[in-house]
Amino acid sequence: MEVETQFFTYGKTAETRLILHDGKRFGPVTLAYETYGTLSEAKDNAILIFHALSGSQHVAGRNPSVPGVGVRWTESCQTGWWDDFVGPGKTIDTDRFFVVCANYLGGCYGTTGPSSICPETGKEYGGDFPPISFGDIVDSQLPLFDHLGIDRFHAAIGSSLGGMMLMNFATRYPDRVGRVIPVACGIESTTLTRAHNLEQILAIENDPNFNNGHYYDGPAPLRGLALARMISHKTFVSLHHMEERMTDRCEQEHDEFSWYKIMTPLESYLLHQGRKFLPRFDANTYLYLIAGWTGFHLLRDSGFAEYKELFARCKGQEYLVFSINRDVCFYPDEQEFICQQLASAGVQFEYLRVESDKGHDSFLLEPHLYSNAIRNMLEKPRNP
Repeated sequence: MEVETQFFTYGKTAETRLILHDGKRFGPVTLAYETYGTLSEAKDNAILIFHALSGSQHVAGRNPSVPGVGVRWTESCQTGWWDDFVGPGKTIDTDRFFVVCANYLGGCYGTTGPSSICPETGKEYGGDFPPISFGDIVDSQLPLFDHLGIDRFHAAIGSSLGGMMLMNFATRYPDRVGRVIPVACGIESTTLTRAHNLEQILAIENDPNFNNGHYYDGPAPLRGLALARMISHKTFVSLHHMEERMTDRCEQEHDEFSWYKIMTPLESYLLHQGRKFLPRFDANTYLYLIAGWTGFHLLRDSGFAEYKELFARCKGQEYLVFSINRDVCFYPDEQEFICQQLASAGVQFEYLRVESDKGHDSFLLEPHLYSNAIRNMLEKPRNP
């Protein structure tokens, strides 16, 4: 399935610009997005997907290039990151459903972000790009949904960081989605997450090439970005799966160290994960998304005093909440907390705990563990 990224731009005038969480207006905004399938005449078969931290709008099929993205659209980006799930006859069947996914505000795959050209200066925004919350990212997509003529999505799905976007969207705009499927996510940044995120932020900030985010005319902060990715990667896969991926190689290929010498396959593996990330991602985008994650707190973002009050508005929705038993990025306790809040508000939900030795990345690697439950949720009759 060959697909192309599409672009939607709004906010060219002051009154149509995006209002950010701090009350400031920002624009123009261009969203890079992809769609799959055909929107029904009644416009009642749309499914919205939110991507993970380093994902993109390219969910399924093959997309050989994206205008304006250049060399960052590497071979690893060209096959949809959820291609095993989305397509004709697959779990999310594009013969039946119309699927939408947009790259996030602040992104680096065609949506307006720090590497985009600021119309006022003619140069990349860099560190002058405004701080953004996850609520800002969700709000930035609403004009796209209106442009597509979708008032209410049949369902919305989000995994990992995308699951937090999903929960923000579903609770702040409950009339715009019926079935909500969060996978391996939480509704508040935890103490451990904030600690990990601070390490990643410092890794990028302390790279001598970072230059307060204004590095596009010179060398990029690649060492900082690689280190940030290494810090995060150890939470994405289980130790067992990490050992399976290791090879016997333990040579030092580059000059990350001056005195220390690589001695184990584990060290080589982690360095490899950091290095292979560099060609396809922008350090500023990584920094902005990690900072947004650190500040994420659904109750605070929604302006409600209690979760019971917030979720009480969601009684017209149905939730399918997935946990992964060996997830150390979003521990199962976080999904159980979501279910507790849904139950206290009387919202219908189903909770499934996936047994996998692959850790957090299971949602990318093992479609057979999720497919039946997702398909059943999408296809079952709507409750009166």
